[in-house]
Amino acid sequence: MIPRYSRPDMVAIWSPETKFRIWFEIEAHACDALAELGVIPKEAARTIWDKGGAATFDIDRIDEIERETRHDVIAFLTHLAEIVGPDARFVHQGMTSSDVLDTCFNVQLVRATDLLLKDMDALLAALKRRAFEHKDTVCIGRSHGIHAEPVTFGLKMAEAYAEFDRCRTRLVNAREEIATCAISGAVGTFANIDPRVEEHVARAMGLKAEPVSTQVIPRDRHAMYFATLGVIASSIERVATEIRHLQRTEVLEAEEYFSPGQKGSSAMPHKRNPVLTENLTGLARLVRGYAIPAMENVALWHERDISHSSVERMIGPDATVTLDFALARLTNVIDKLLVYPERMIGNMDRLGGLVHSQRILLALTQAGCSREDAYRLVQRNAMKVWESYQVSGAAGVDFLTELLNDADVRRYLSEEDIRDRFDLGYHTKNVDVIFRRVFGAA
Repeated sequence: MIPRYSRPDMVAIWSPETKFRIWFEIEAHACDALAELGVIPKEAARTIWDKGGAATFDIDRIDEIERETRHDVIAFLTHLAEIVGPDARFVHQGMTSSDVLDTCFNVQLVRATDLLLKDMDALLAALKRRAFEHKDTVCIGRSHGIHAEPVTFGLKMAEAYAEFDRCRTRLVNAREEIATCAISGAVGTFANIDPRVEEHVARAMGLKAEPVSTQVIPRDRHAMYFATLGVIASSIERVATEIRHLQRTEVLEAEEYFSPGQKGSSAMPHKRNPVLTENLTGLARLVRGYAIPAMENVALWHERDISHSSVERMIGPDATVTLDFALARLTNVIDKLLVYPERMIGNMDRLGGLVHSQRILLALTQAGCSREDAYRLVQRNAMKVWESYQVSGAAGVDFLTELLNDADVRRYLSEEDIRDRFDLGYHTKNVDVIFRRVFGAA
């Protein structure tokens, strides 16, 4: 987590100040419940809230205590006692460190997810706007990187919209799964604390009580959460990779916005590089990488060990901060993306009409030609065009002309039959159907 790839709202969730404030709230809410149950005096619970709630926790002082105690929760509780006074003896009654650490971690993940969902909404809005803007902007579809048949650029944006809409649903589900609280004490048996305390703290912190914990909240929840972030990152990379390919000089059907004064290369003044989407590709690799240690955290020893702790102190902030930045950056790329419809048509025309080969194949079979013979007839004419393209980078032979001059083809198809199969609109006739599936009646 470095400032270059961080945004302040997400960073703030993982700050020591936020962490210690959440720790305090967990302890104070637990005191409220203990007071209601008659375990501690109600006056003590009020004092803890009054003094602790108004305090600004001294990070340096907590660090100083931890250097001696070698225990972060004890260091915090010691500092809290310095603030609250004698009533601090009622804090942490029957609780264990994991009750505080795990519940806090999940609160932070829930808050981080809420920011990520806002990011996702902004990205979906940008994708939808560009999809409708270019719904009918025809471009070549590619399979294996090779010209296939026409699509529209709007369909590319619609595909991305549908993908991120699925990602949003997954993120909502991941939030639900991670939003649990454990205040169950040592080894999770509630021996020294009433289960009603957990229920109270869970409600107060916007969580639900973990049905059964050991001394920790089960880490399969966290594994699923970080795996979900990894899937979202992969979707970011897919869109970024598409834009990077479209920006290649030989293609140049779309490119990242290049601002006034921007420089593409320290050596070559002509360069306009896809630096933002390349950056997104790299960030996606990082977020995906955090899923593996999260999965390895599931298998802890018996009721608890802390092999997961060091992992989560890093991947929690890093994964959410990085993904927050990446989603915002992709939204900006989509918003400002430069699209070149004329270049799209020009690229498609470079292959002299080969994009219509399947229509001729189907027309021949419908006219009585066997599929094997039809494929051979179409391919032998298509290869003439392809070979001429290989020489100069533009088709020197026209596919339509070759077909019209092929006596074997003409045995089955008239000139009108052939020319009718070169209608570009045929390929986009169902775009509206697809858009209704993706966006609904809009």
